Amino acid sequence: MMQPQHQLDVKNLSIAERILLVEDIWDSIAAEHESLEITKAQRDELDHRFEAYQASPTLGTSWEDVKAKLRAER
Repeated sequence: MMQPQHQLDVKNLSIAERILLVEDIWDSIAAEHESLEITKAQRDELDHRFEAYQASPTLGTSWEDVKAKLRAER
């Protein structure tokens, strides 16, 4: 596997910055592929989490709030 030249730069980023980088990478992948296949186990986990959310929608933190917190930590 080829190692990117910028790998050392990534290690110098804060955890919040690395999470945002991963998010940007994921968004770029999703933009290129209309549908990403997932396994049955992944689908089952998503269904389980959605059912838990429907049972208690006020528990947890929204993705927008998590992103805002990570960006504020930069």
